[in-house]
Amino acid sequence: MQKPLKIGIIGAGPSGLYFALLMKKENPANQIKIVEQNPAGATYGWGVVFSDRALSFLKDNDPPSYQAIEAQMETWDDQTIIQKGQKVRIDGSGYFGIARLKLLQILQEHCYNYGVEFEFEKRLNNIAEFADYDLVIGADGSNSIVRTQFADQFQPSSSFLSNKYVWYGTHQLFDTLSLIFRKYHEGSYVAHCYRYSPTTSTFIVECDAQTWERAGFAQMTEAESAVYCEQIFKDDLGGQPLLLNKSLWLNFKATVNCQWSYQNIVLLGDALRAVHFSHGSGTRMALEDAVALFRAFQSTDNVAEAITIFETNHRPNVEKMLTIAEQSYSWYETFAEKLELEALPLAYDYMIRSGRISDERLKQKAPRFMANYQAYLATINAG
Repeated sequence: MQKPLKIGIIGAGPSGLYFALLMKKENPANQIKIVEQNPAGATYGWGVVFSDRALSFLKDNDPPSYQAIEAQMETWDDQTIIQKGQKVRIDGSGYFGIARLKLLQILQEHCYNYGVEFEFEKRLNNIAEFADYDLVIGADGSNSIVRTQFADQFQPSSSFLSNKYVWYGTHQLFDTLSLIFRKYHEGSYVAHCYRYSPTTSTFIVECDAQTWERAGFAQMTEAESAVYCEQIFKDDLGGQPLLLNKSLWLNFKATVNCQWSYQNIVLLGDALRAVHFSHGSGTRMALEDAVALFRAFQSTDNVAEAITIFETNHRPNVEKMLTIAEQSYSWYETFAEKLELEALPLAYDYMIRSGRISDERLKQKAPRFMANYQAYLATINAG
């Protein structure tokens, strides 16, 4: 057994929790403390969604926590694009959703079982408390205190996208992961929807900056914005209201760091880099960060060596995913220009947005969708 480490973790999100779980399980003598500014039962947002293959690596690393997560999953096949009131079903991908709070609670419970120490409702202004720790993890989200304190060393860069978005819940349930495009009062909107429990779905509303300004959202309260969005998507919500949880309009902040570590301090999850919600991989990548760092410590108990191994092995995968995510959010940044398209060509344009999938590959991945799209093209060409 390797020598025990004293590990301090700022932030009780997925990356911090899962790294603590794996390290404590590997060596019970590791002393691990997690500090979180929010209460144990609080979280921002609603549900999170994954592809059906996205979390299989969790089963390999800690079967008990994976089984607990799997038991709470809502699963479905396919994806649906709704444009001009027409539904286009896209086959070839399975998905599952889970409440973000439920995911965190499961990971917290398993951390407790292994003896990880927690301090909730404690906000750190700096990491001086962890001065005598062997390893310090900044897993404190997109507004990371750790990253800010050592900005000169991590060299972060951020840019704000122009589109606005707001994160709601609803008791309207959706059969599939759905993207709903709507024109309303000369504005352009898209809703990203999926169920994550037997009773509730995530419902993210996105629009371009011009639409947001014309609608007057800047002058609306949180509740007034929700009522307005209910009107936009009344045909899709089935009379169900939108549910609020700090549901404020935001611009997505794309953040990366030139350096991933400084001395014995390492960034994970959204503190390390932010992945746009349209790509749906933020939570998965946070968990992958935790696994990659854990595996680095399996090969050595030297902290500096482990940090180097972590970044060397993991950075190429992260940069690849960030490139794909950038292509995805770039598509959404101009989606308003595409709303004159009919449903099938819009869905096709969406599917090839990354520029990394050919028609042949798409035929293999989504044969029913491509058959429908090619039949549509044949009709257009014949006319």
